[in-house]
Amino acid sequence: MIDQLFNLIVGNINNLLWGNGQLLIYILVFAGFWFSYQLRFVQFFHFRHMFSVMKNSSKGDKAGISSFQALCTGLSARVGTGNLAGVSVAISLGGAGAIFWMWVIAFLGMATGFAESVLGQLYKVKDEHGEYRGGPAYYIQMGLNKRWLAIAFALCLFLGYGFSFSAMQANTITDALNHALNIPTLYSGLVITVLAGVIVAGGFRGIARFAELVVPFMGIAYILAALLITAMNIELVPSLLLDIFSSAFGLQEAGAGALGAAIKNGIQRGLYSNEAGAGSVPHASASASPTPNHPVAQGYVQMLGVFLDTMVLCTCTAFIILLAGIPMSGEMEGIRLTQDAMTAHIGDGGVYFVAAAISLFAFTSVVANYAYAESNLHLFKLDNKVGRSVYTFCYLAMVLWGANASLNQVWAMADMALGLMTLVNIFAIMQLTPTIKALFKNYNDKRARQQNMEFTEQDINFQGKLEDKVWSKE
Repeated sequence: MIDQLFNLIVGNINNLLWGNGQLLIYILVFAGFWFSYQLRFVQFFHFRHMFSVMKNSSKGDKAGISSFQALCTGLSARVGTGNLAGVSVAISLGGAGAIFWMWVIAFLGMATGFAESVLGQLYKVKDEHGEYRGGPAYYIQMGLNKRWLAIAFALCLFLGYGFSFSAMQANTITDALNHALNIPTLYSGLVITVLAGVIVAGGFRGIARFAELVVPFMGIAYILAALLITAMNIELVPSLLLDIFSSAFGLQEAGAGALGAAIKNGIQRGLYSNEAGAGSVPHASASASPTPNHPVAQGYVQMLGVFLDTMVLCTCTAFIILLAGIPMSGEMEGIRLTQDAMTAHIGDGGVYFVAAAISLFAFTSVVANYAYAESNLHLFKLDNKVGRSVYTFCYLAMVLWGANASLNQVWAMADMALGLMTLVNIFAIMQLTPTIKALFKNYNDKRARQQNMEFTEQDINFQGKLEDKVWSKE
């Protein structure tokens, strides 16, 4: 009875957002083109600059984390099941062509991610502990003065990052460990839950420090493995790329049906992986100390995060799977497809390597997800001992549930939560486009004149009200 009710509610919402209605696909593509145009294709013409912003980003202050920690925290939430299991799902359901559409939505999403991260850094507050808090609920309330919409987003965020996404990450870890080592999902789920509880007890700073240590290490190791496999199969790469592009436009035997599946699964899994437009990463952007002291700097930092997540890490997984030549059944396949592909390349050790990689990738997402939702407790005046304790208990309970739930259930719930968050966030940042453009122009004017990059409220005419103690000169 409960399963039927779950499938009815979640299935109908997902059908509207992702299925026959495909509402979110149109909205995401439109938003990507909109912000690319409004920001003069910043992801292309300022590509080198987004790397240079990171040069002086290693230090935070007492109120916030550094830009590098914000990048790692953003990546720790992005980099997880979407990069390993999500790519497997996209290929198993949409074929090789789904990868092309993941690239497209990532390229467009770099501009959308830039826009939302600028707003996350601009509209932020200091809580009673002296730490920065922000995100879409904050820029909706402060920039648009629509508290009802801010509450709607925060509720969607709790459903997604507070509960569904962590359940998804835990499910992928336990499935990978079960496939590699035959560890019962209940036992590994209990270990994940306990470890997550220990780390999140350290607050956002503890999570940021954990991400700063783990994310670069695991990312570099995974990229090196993918480069090695590609080099071992270099003669197959031209035909692989031809297959990706021909499948992306339905030029193979399956025709229009394959084209629709490729577009749908590529965009859907691409969004789940890089989260551009979903409203998640602005929480990490808001928590960063303003160094350089301008909101646009965080736009460049998190735009780099979208690039690294999809154009680099998702492509690594796609090459590993497609170069393995494993036949596809047409049914949804998750992390085990990536494990089987790695085994085909490097032998029995492949299944263990992927199990270790996904455990690190997904576990960092589990703890970063907690921090994103926890930031919104301040909005409801619930960031006290009781509020945090209730939220933490529910979060850990969902981690344990997800570790033992079915693959279809956790993906369906995650897709619904992600879709609802994205609808609200895109609506908000589209209305705040004038503020984003003004900030972008102010930053680049100062950069062209080699002026001090310090930003204050007087620099632009903006929508809404800022918190004086963050951006006014003290």
